[in-house]
Formats: sequence, C-alpha cells, structure tokens
Amino acid sequence: METVNRLASRNPVVIFSYSTCCMSYTVKRLFSELGVNADVHELDEDPKGREMERALAKLMDGSSPVPAVFIGGRIIGSTDRVMALHLRGDLVQLLRGSRALWL
Repeated sequence: METVNRLASRNPVVIFSYSTCCMSYTVKRLFSELGVNADVHELDEDPKGREMERALAKLMDGSSPVPAVFIGGRIIGSTDRVMALHLRGDLVQLLRGSRALWL
C-alpha cells in the first residue's frame, strides 16, 4: 500500500494498468487525447506489480483493480468511473483542479 500511495502522489494523474489490457489502453488514450501527461505504471512489467495489484484491490472495494486512476493523489476508480466523469463533463474540471490541465 505504501508503494501505491507514494507513486499516486508523485504526479497529478497516475494510472496503474496492464500493458495488454484493452480497458487500460482506453483510459490511457483518453487522458492522452485530453492533453494530460499521466504517470503510467504497468503492473505486469513491474517487479512489485503483484503487491501493488493487491493494494489496489483493497482500495477499489473488490472491483477490478486495473486500470486504477488517481487524480490529485486521490483514487478515482477504474474505467467506468473515469468515463462517467468524462461524459458528465466533470473530468476536465477535476483535471484542472489538480493542475493536470492548464487550459
């Protein structure tokens, strides 16, 4: 949990994902299209990936731990939560508030 919290607080947007996961790809692509330079951690390529995945599963209340998106050091959730925020028009405002977007 310590590793996840430390990494999540390093950048305005942090994504924990799998390099081969289509949902992870979708979330990473969305942030890229919005002009956000997210800090991405591929759990399947990290030696501590399994440990971080277990910590994320606890934070996500049993739902799929990947992708896990943090904005401003706070967990937002997975693809469904990110897309819901985006469709409501709240994601950009949240990104601006965390200084991940300037315009």
